[in-house]
Amino acid sequence: MSTITLNIDTFISRIKKLYSAWKSAEAKEDNAYGFTKMDALVSAVGVDEDIVYSKSIALQSWLLGYELTDTIMVVAEEEIHFLASKKKIDFLRQIQNSNKDENGLPAKLELHTRDRSDEDKSNFQKLIDALKHSKQGKTLGVFSKDNYPGQFMDAWRAVLKKEHFETVDVSADVAYVMAPKEEPELLIMKKACFVSVDVFNKYLKDQIMEIIDSDKKVKHAKLAEGVESAITDKKYVTGVDTSQLDMCYPAIIQSGGNYNLKFSVVSDKNVLHFGAIVCSLGARYKSYCSNIVRTLLVNPTDAIQENYNFLIALEEELLKVLVDGTALNVVYQAGVKYAEKEKPDLVANLTKNFGFATGIEFRESSLVIGPKTTVCARKDMVFNVNVGLSGLTNKEASDKEGKVYALFIGDTVQVNVEQPATILTPSKKKIKNIGIFLKVEGEEEEEEEEKEKSLKEPQILGRGKRTAVLESKLRSEHSSEEKRKQHQKELAEALNEAAKQRLAQQSDGREKEKVRKSTVSYKTHGQMPREVEVRDLKIFVDRKYETVILPVFGIAVPFHISTIKNISQSVEGDYTYLRVNFFHPGATMGRNEGGSYPQPDATFVKEVTYRSTNVKEPGELSAPSSNLNTAFRLIKEVQKKFKNREAEEREKEDLVKQDTLVMSQNKGNPKLKDLYIRPNIVTKRMTGSLEAHVNGFRYTSVRGDKVDILYNNIKNAFFQPCDGEMIILLHFHLKHAIMFGKKKHVDVQFYTEVGEITTDLGKHQHMHDRDDLAAEQSERELRHKLKTAFKSFCEKVEVMTKQEIEFDTPFRELGFPGAPFRSTVQLQPTSGCLVNLTEWPPFVITLEDVELVHFERVQFHLKNFDMIFVFKDYHRKVSMVNAIPMNMLDHVKEWLNSCDIRYSEGIQSLNWTKIMKTITDDPEGFFENGGWTFLDPESDDENNAEEVEEEEEDDAYEPSDVYSEESDDDSDYSEYSEDSESEEEELASSEESGKDWSDLEREAAEADKERSDFQDEYAGSDKKGKGKRPGSYRGRKDSDQDRHSSKHKKNSSSSNHKDNHKSSNKSDAKHRQARSAGGHRKMPASSKHSPSKSRDKHHDKHKLSSSSGKKRSREDSGSRDKHSKRRK
Repeated sequence: MSTITLNIDTFISRIKKLYSAWKSAEAKEDNAYGFTKMDALVSAVGVDEDIVYSKSIALQSWLLGYELTDTIMVVAEEEIHFLASKKKIDFLRQIQNSNKDENGLPAKLELHTRDRSDEDKSNFQKLIDALKHSKQGKTLGVFSKDNYPGQFMDAWRAVLKKEHFETVDVSADVAYVMAPKEEPELLIMKKACFVSVDVFNKYLKDQIMEIIDSDKKVKHAKLAEGVESAITDKKYVTGVDTSQLDMCYPAIIQSGGNYNLKFSVVSDKNVLHFGAIVCSLGARYKSYCSNIVRTLLVNPTDAIQENYNFLIALEEELLKVLVDGTALNVVYQAGVKYAEKEKPDLVANLTKNFGFATGIEFRESSLVIGPKTTVCARKDMVFNVNVGLSGLTNKEASDKEGKVYALFIGDTVQVNVEQPATILTPSKKKIKNIGIFLKVEGEEEEEEEEKEKSLKEPQILGRGKRTAVLESKLRSEHSSEEKRKQHQKELAEALNEAAKQRLAQQSDGREKEKVRKSTVSYKTHGQMPREVEVRDLKIFVDRKYETVILPVFGIAVPFHISTIKNISQSVEGDYTYLRVNFFHPGATMGRNEGGSYPQPDATFVKEVTYRSTNVKEPGELSAPSSNLNTAFRLIKEVQKKFKNREAEEREKEDLVKQDTLVMSQNKGNPKLKDLYIRPNIVTKRMTGSLEAHVNGFRYTSVRGDKVDILYNNIKNAFFQPCDGEMIILLHFHLKHAIMFGKKKHVDVQFYTEVGEITTDLGKHQHMHDRDDLAAEQSERELRHKLKTAFKSFCEKVEVMTKQEIEFDTPFRELGFPGAPFRSTVQLQPTSGCLVNLTEWPPFVITLEDVELVHFERVQFHLKNFDMIFVFKDYHRKVSMVNAIPMNMLDHVKEWLNSCDIRYSEGIQSLNWTKIMKTITDDPEGFFENGGWTFLDPESDDENNAEEVEEEEEDDAYEPSDVYSEESDDDSDYSEYSEDSESEEEELASSEESGKDWSDLEREAAEADKERSDFQDEYAGSDKKGKGKRPGSYRGRKDSDQDRHSSKHKKNSSSSNHKDNHKSSNKSDAKHRQARSAGGHRKMPASSKHSPSKSRDKHHDKHKLSSSSGKKRSREDSGSRDKHSKRRK
């Protein structure tokens, strides 16, 4: 024992507390019933492994930090006695050897080593003598519930009984002394609380979710055993010494109608029921206890959710009342009154008390939040606050086990002064965090049946099929599209009305025209400088008053530097010219210059030019022009200095003054180290630490720069983990800009890099290289460590700020690419925003500020579309995201619809600057004319534009019931006879009624025969040529030309018609059929023997091409070659 050190200062300070409470007990009649009668205190600890909690052990642990078995302690008026074995006495001798007895200890310390030879009779006598000499020596303060077995303890009790001492129970008095926790105790208890939270969130909750997902049958007792093993598993528990961890009590899991809302019960062997699942567990770290209670609800009804929300509100009400100086029965009564007011029918179902004090002992029975406890709560006491409802009936339950349910929530909390108690177990307990909502089997089966039916249905293509979205749609998706449209109509109706009301309430938000500040150089004549240059009528620059004194008509006239627009200097021959231009009404102003003038009707000097000779006269030190050179240089310097100062003032002028950061001296403040800040404070990137204080964060760089961000100035806080990213970050989007690095910033980000952002490509790499494997493993560990640290920081801050600051995490799976600035980034929705935080500058759109979203350039032949955010503040510039892939359109619409945001779409890009100016100039007129309905695609202009476009586009793709073919624009042999024209008409008319395959085959064979006869005639008439058929060559040439022209025309792909090509390759008559069915214009008779002309005309009239068309022209030319050879 001598190798273990004892914290002497802690022992002295705490024994002083004990003596102080004892001596002042008579003055404080309340809360000290035992101490008033006690003459000496006796505490004896024996050996019993079954006893986990006792007041004697608690007192020993509190004073010494360790549990000493077979040890007797006597606290007398003038002396403190310990009787124990030699090793334990050696351990306690550290107090005697510390030389702090005289000025530190309140009484003399006497140590007695056990003597087994006489069975400690002499030692017992020394202790009895000390008891008799302490005050009156009659009444002993004891812990009545402590009754340790063993020979040593029995002998001691026998000696006390022989002396006929009176006894009084001082358990409550000692408990009240130990209840307010010191800073080291609070730190240990907070760690214990975080262990409880981690085990619940990372193990127990996940286990229950997995059991429900896989529909397993697991007993309550089995789950409780798993919790006990998880408490020491470093996979779930971090940041503590697991060897000093233990359970406060075996974890309690209850479900299926059997509920007992006490901590003395044991998990039964019933199988987990998927209804209301009550989970209670508590971790004990270094002898200090913690506790957390949560109820997981599977498919809760509205009534259950309402009762659960009431329970959360009740706990919050108790925490508000549980402050320093409030009696515990008053806290209880406040809870009951709140229940009677909100849910009077549930008062009978409430638990009999609302918690108890905790610490080294899990439950302090003298400090219960109940109707009979009159003692007051004190600062830094730690309570286990538990509220529950038992014996509730669920009328909608389908099974017997679900008919009766209970709700139970509990947290470990710390008492504050004039502030609600602080929750030390920061595990979220709102219904969205503990509710588990499952689909009913019948619903799933119906969905599957619908999908199967929709897949079996043949896909019939028509003119209206072509859209800008994906083609693989199911019936169920069409119904969701209809629902979405219906929802959008409702939003559109509400939008204009809400905007009208908002504009009526708002005052005129137009920016007032800034009046140019009138700057006075010198208020009195006496301030004018008396320099030689002024007297000699030379140009003089007064740096102090930022003024240029110019000679005008023999008088020195001062001009403030702000009146000078620019100056120029030139040398012509022997003369130097200095030209000074002034600001005046009508002059073109820079972006940040000028403004209106206070007296625009006054007479203004526009410019002044001075000339001076470069020739130096005899006797002169310098040429007269040197004055102009000096003036030119000094004016430039003063002007630059003035403009920089003005720019800084402009930056600061609309800054909102922030509150002063209140620093917290608590060493346990949430803190993250080695973080970079964006934007940088200085040019060079530096690390620093971010710490949460009472009313805000402070970032301190390694150089000592400080950036303060107050909680009340944070509009949105984001935590983006490092999943799929190379950095992990915290981002704050502010309500009002803050100033650092000489610039205003609305977005501030703190991040750290994970792994290597750059990779050395020259490095030899192998997948089985040990170094690479080790590096990957270390990066995985680093990612996990950083994620845990950041998450813990966020949770602590949320608890510390009473959920005033809630960190939002982007939903990566809902993300889509877009270009809000120059480069394409991944935009990710959060619960209330659309953000990109990885790239800089960041992109943050708060959805509650958005009036509507408009999609531009939504056309089927374009790959991308644009997205415009119009804000509720119409004076604010619209925000635009460019180049969103067209296949993400439905995804984005679905997301916006789920957020109740109105959206519209159009094919054109609009001039939003002019639109918003029109609206802000006359908002009433805008809404009288229909408001935002002008963006609807159903409007007349939009419809006309779409119809024209459809007519042009649909010529390229005309599917029929039989087969679908594109017109063969590239074919050289597009000649038609009058007979074939009439035949086409017949085909077109008959095709409407529908022909069978045998008729089509017969007609195709006849058409082939006619075509081959015509080919022979044409080839014979052209034999005077080079012996090659021009059609074959020209067909290739024209198809090449058409291939070039089709690069910019993306109509319909050949994949949609692959099967039709296969079935129709046999003959060219089918081409004619498809052409006639598609409604192509007939060829005139004059083009009968002019293939090139007919091709050109046909190409000019329709100007349509596709990959399938090119393919057909090559196939046709090939088939024609075969026909020609066969004839020869």
